[in-house]
Amino acid sequence: MQTLVHYFLHFGAPFIIAYVFFRSQWKKAYLILLATMLVDLDHLLATPIFQADRCSINFHLLHTHYAMIIYVVLLFFKGPLRIIGIGLLFHMVTDTVDCLFTYSNCKECLATSPAIGLLETIASLLNI
Repeated sequence: MQTLVHYFLHFGAPFIIAYVFFRSQWKKAYLILLATMLVDLDHLLATPIFQADRCSINFHLLHTHYAMIIYVVLLFFKGPLRIIGIGLLFHMVTDTVDCLFTYSNCKECLATSPAIGLLETIASLLNI
């Protein structure tokens, strides 16, 4: 289920966002939203590059709260910059949902995660 939700949020939801909110240029908007997944290139700086039970939020450089502030600022621009901001923030939401799946299945797995406080707060609000 986690994998299905993760990939739907990365590929299906951006299509819906592009089609609903940018209908006149939905193809361009969809491609920009997909391109924002390049934010995951910051995973290449981690050792190991991939770790199944690692939460990206606040671990990778471009997944930090500081980076997210910049992504929010992009929302105040028009055109492609706004779409990029939407895509990057939606990517962070997607990764947070993924972290919540992992947390709900194995709290110990994320006990030392930089996002543990966020995950505990969201989990308590959702009664997970």
